[in-house]
Amino acid sequence: MTTPEGTWKTLRLLAKPAAVEDAQVVFADYASDPAVSIYMTWEPHRHIDETTGFLRRCERTWTEGSEFTWTLWTKDDEALAGILSIRMDASAVHLGYALAQRWWRQGLMSEALKPVIQWALAQPTIYRVWATCDIDNVASARLLERVGMEREGVLHRWVMHPNMSDIPRDCLCYSIVKAG
Repeated sequence: MTTPEGTWKTLRLLAKPAAVEDAQVVFADYASDPAVSIYMTWEPHRHIDETTGFLRRCERTWTEGSEFTWTLWTKDDEALAGILSIRMDASAVHLGYALAQRWWRQGLMSEALKPVIQWALAQPTIYRVWATCDIDNVASARLLERVGMEREGVLHRWVMHPNMSDIPRDCLCYSIVKAG
């Protein structure tokens, strides 16, 4: 399996490997926003140190080859739009993403996910790309369907979403698999 491109572009976005140097803008634009983190497995960051620690982990896992995380920037005004990650194992890629609130419902995450899914399925050993979203996260479910993923079912009591509940939440599981 090859390593994904570090920096890549779509029509409206520039994706770059997540880096500690972007901590201030990541913190301000999405990581500290309770609306962005509502369906996430993490609470809104209260201090820049939390964001710095997260970005350090992103740099480390990129180097290790276990997870690849990009910050997504708009090409026209170079604003941070969000973040996208892929966690890889021997035969599958798991997607994770978050989008700053000001960029919701503009098709940017769909634009970012499509080439990543295409790249993953082009890898000889990858047969499955998958993602989950909270059962109440209608926007994320629609996004995953828009990029060609199929709903497989409900994962009961799958993951903690601490901004919603102190017990594990049900999640929808979506995937796209390599043909043949």
